[in-house]
Amino acid sequence: MFALGQSNDVIAKRLRVSVRSVQRWRPAWNDGGPPGLRSAGSPGRPKLSKALFCKLERELAKGPVAHGWPDRTWTLERIKTVIGRRFHKSITLSGIAQMLRRHGWSHQVPARRALERDEQAVTGWVKETWP
Repeated sequence: MFALGQSNDVIAKRLRVSVRSVQRWRPAWNDGGPPGLRSAGSPGRPKLSKALFCKLERELAKGPVAHGWPDRTWTLERIKTVIGRRFHKSITLSGIAQMLRRHGWSHQVPARRALERDEQAVTGWVKETWP
């Protein structure tokens, strides 16, 4: 349509896009022709390459204790800290969650059980309260 000399508003209407988008595309077409209009890819590309993500998985497999935390729970904040320390990259918490989901990780909440539990006291309380 650029080669045919059509105006920006005609192209915008035909492609159902804004005139401003066509205005941005025209200089790219003038400079590079049709290849100049090719997409550069999603701006949301992952910040960690496949190789770096494999390294991250190895770091996560070591566990949080190996990285200085007192318990065995990975949180997004902790993973963000590991990414910053190991790869010198900063990724938002939502970006980390999306990246982990893309690679098959799932959010799990550990079952919290008391280490010392008096079953008789618990059972006795329930029996006394509920006849």
